[in-house]
Amino acid sequence: MSTAPGRPTDEPHGPAQWHRVLTLLADVSLFIGTRSLWSQAATHNLFLVAVVSLCYVSILTGGVLALTVRRTRSLARLDLMVLLTALVLAACAWWLNHAGGDEAVLTAQAARELVAGHPVYGQPWPWLFHGPKVALTPTMAGGYDFTYGYPPLAPLLAAPLLWVGGGGAPATAAATIALLTGAVLLWRLLPVPWRSAATMACLGFGFLPGYARSGYPAIPAMVLLIPVVVGWPRIGRGGRLGAPGIARAVCLGAACATQQLPWFVSPFLLAGLYAVRRGELGGRAATAVCARVLGTAATTWLLVNTYFIVREPGPWLDGIALPLTQGAVLHGQGLVDVSLYFTHGSDRLDWYGRASALLAVALLALYALFVRRLGPAATVLPWCAFYVATRSQDGYYLMMTPLWLAAAVTVPLSDFAHAWQPRPRWFRGPRRRPALAGAAALLVVPALVSAALAATGRPPLRMDVTSARRATAQSLSTLSLRVTNTGDTALTPHYMLTTSHGMSRYWSLTRGPATIAAHTTASVELRAPSGRFTLPAAADAKLRLRAFTGDPQTLSTRDLRAAGLGRREPPER
Repeated sequence: MSTAPGRPTDEPHGPAQWHRVLTLLADVSLFIGTRSLWSQAATHNLFLVAVVSLCYVSILTGGVLALTVRRTRSLARLDLMVLLTALVLAACAWWLNHAGGDEAVLTAQAARELVAGHPVYGQPWPWLFHGPKVALTPTMAGGYDFTYGYPPLAPLLAAPLLWVGGGGAPATAAATIALLTGAVLLWRLLPVPWRSAATMACLGFGFLPGYARSGYPAIPAMVLLIPVVVGWPRIGRGGRLGAPGIARAVCLGAACATQQLPWFVSPFLLAGLYAVRRGELGGRAATAVCARVLGTAATTWLLVNTYFIVREPGPWLDGIALPLTQGAVLHGQGLVDVSLYFTHGSDRLDWYGRASALLAVALLALYALFVRRLGPAATVLPWCAFYVATRSQDGYYLMMTPLWLAAAVTVPLSDFAHAWQPRPRWFRGPRRRPALAGAAALLVVPALVSAALAATGRPPLRMDVTSARRATAQSLSTLSLRVTNTGDTALTPHYMLTTSHGMSRYWSLTRGPATIAAHTTASVELRAPSGRFTLPAAADAKLRLRAFTGDPQTLSTRDLRAAGLGRREPPER
């Protein structure tokens, strides 16, 4: 007896045990962050306390049913209940925490300027960065980035929601709605037994809803990529796109018009699609399919950007390229940690950026060479290049993880069994394996050499604190330094004092030279931002005095102790 496509069948012995476990894991993942949500609601909104308490009932009930239901169809319905519970919890979390961070306030302000008919790009909005959760992005050149630096679809999505509230609320609402929609969409597109994995990846662990509540444009960009990635090797099968293929190409173009991360995954998807279609149809037909996909995506991208291209072409181009050109200070959980924490700096930071670009190109070439083996990894490989970048924060990986799941479930390795792989003459014959291995090594070596050059650089500045003046018993007002430039190039350093892994605001130079010539020593005096820098309460707390330069990009670090600074001079009276 046949069953309708996509509907679960009742098995003689009930649901598969792995399906039960997956449903249970999705249910358990809803516990993450729910207690803190309940605690916050208890002091702000009793209605949400009741809602979260009912969600606890749903989670507990789901745990019992996941282990006891006897029919596959019943377990599928339980998957839906877990999804609904996750949606309610994410909505409650947004209701209590919708102010957002720097990404949100920038996106919301861009939406307001757009509605008012004002320019969006190249406009600094420094007043947005005074909130407690709104972080600044310092640049190597000693300044801060106060402008909007993403493609325009995110402000366009936030514009209809300006009525939601002030600050970053419209942007966080747009990103949260997009995430909830994406969770439902991925849940619906996956085969029935795998649907709870969509709940878990999009909503269950809590990190993606957190990014949505921060207003990251990458969240709606990721959601737009979900229909593109699900079963993507089947796009253009038989040489025809059809309505589904055109819709996927439109989503790809829209994703690229939302945030820059889709720019990096798109070449891998197109390269893989070309290889699969060429193996099926031949070179000319495969080229035609990919050209139609690329043309549709490019037309969509252009339509979204047309208003800004016409109105403000120069600032628009600078704005959408800003994350790649702004020269932001080092930050992240990648190789840059060597220079940030272990070697106290480097005089060759530019090579991190070169290593990232070279690795991205090498990974794309490797993907094309070995697409039959690497095909399903198209949604993961691009992010490996960020590990060696100057900005290697884990958000670049985390926000795209639902795409990893979509590929893992719907893009099996068998889809690439007959994909075309470029094999020049020297890659054939009895020595083809050593030749391919050598080619792969040669592709990666330039990136590895660049990364090694960056990580093994030495801090060009040696800094010694000669005096420290306190504004109060627990805050500094000025620092006096003796700075020696040990390098061969004159440097213009910009100084900051940090108490944790993150960055802080730059200290202003009140006395001494701005530029320190090669192989010379200078005395400088620095004033704390806003006249006061609060010291940690613990006397043995570690502080880091950092000096960045923009051209060339360098970092020099000196570790300090709060207690040592306290002995320099008595507090001001």
